[in-house]
Amino acid sequence: MTFNTLLLEISSHLSKEQLESLKFLCGDVIRKRDQEKVDTGIKLFQMLMQRAKLGPDNTEYLSRLLTEVQRQDLRDKLQSLDEQQRLHSFNSLSNKLEHAAEVLSENLGHSWRKLGRKLGLTEVKLASISRKYPTDLEETAVELVREWRKTKGEQATVEVLLQALRDCQLNLTADTLNNGGQPDHTLCHI
Repeated sequence: MTFNTLLLEISSHLSKEQLESLKFLCGDVIRKRDQEKVDTGIKLFQMLMQRAKLGPDNTEYLSRLLTEVQRQDLRDKLQSLDEQQRLHSFNSLSNKLEHAAEVLSENLGHSWRKLGRKLGLTEVKLASISRKYPTDLEETAVELVREWRKTKGEQATVEVLLQALRDCQLNLTADTLNNGGQPDHTLCHI
């Protein structure tokens, strides 16, 4: 379910009295003259969006309002959509980082320690990775990304990884990662 579809559903489940209560509660955000134009939940939600009080990533204000008018069922639907979007975002990031690990395993080679230091991994952690995969550079690169993600959590992004590669002068690997795993053949080496 999309955010707009959910707002339509919430609007259709509001009684006239609940809508009036919501309008009253928005008095600090929506002027009385503008409130008079509101005859549906959708119009109210549009005004809240125009005033940056509501959006796909900004549902706290509406959640609070729905709680105030005793519509926890609608608030729960809104929060459920928030959780689904966060999970989707997390899965998307995880997929990108898994792809990055594959690209690194094919392109990083012996520079993995240098990259690990740039990513903020400790010497102890790097030694542990080295002991775990003493002869397999591809698995070492995958483990490096795995440990980095575990250590940095939400701060472990593809953008941070790309910058660390560039800081290590591993521009070809960064370009390959940035091009979806395909080497950039537009560069000419003279």
